[in-house]
Amino acid sequence: MNVMGTILEGVKVIEAATIQDERGEFSRIFCDDKLQEVLNKKIIKQINRSMTIKVGAVRGMHFQNTPYAEIKIVRCLKGRVFDVAVDLRKDSPTFLKWFGVELSPLKNIALVIPEGCAHGFQVLEESSELLYLHTTPYTPSSEAAVRFDDPMIGITWPITPTEISQRDLSHPYLTQAFTGISI
Repeated sequence: MNVMGTILEGVKVIEAATIQDERGEFSRIFCDDKLQEVLNKKIIKQINRSMTIKVGAVRGMHFQNTPYAEIKIVRCLKGRVFDVAVDLRKDSPTFLKWFGVELSPLKNIALVIPEGCAHGFQVLEESSELLYLHTTPYTPSSEAAVRFDDPMIGITWPITPTEISQRDLSHPYLTQAFTGISI
């Protein structure tokens, strides 16, 4: 496993080695020992799977507040998505910046989203499936999000977003979510 930095502080890309033969392929997608630098001595407490049907659909931008802030490791098991992390840590040098990367089984990479960063994705191939590893269980009272189309972030989605849930459309813009921020 190879862990690479990105333009956002603490956001990493994990590249897994693949072994192939006439039967197919094998790759290790998680190893606690190899990933301690991204887990900061935390352990994986929950694993989730999502499947999104329509191309252009966007899910996000979700995170959990303290004390249930989480590190997420996201991998695409089927299809293709544009996966995005947004830095919402006010003291971070990359505050309000975003990083996006295409995830697919062929690329065999995962995105690490640290505590204090929001996460979302856009489906680029129908019926795309993601696997999420979380360091904290889902806690509804800690759940938070910002808009996928917030102008203060300015995410450049690969295609025009089409399918967005009513819940995701109701998330606040950053000027509503954080006090003391002006455009």
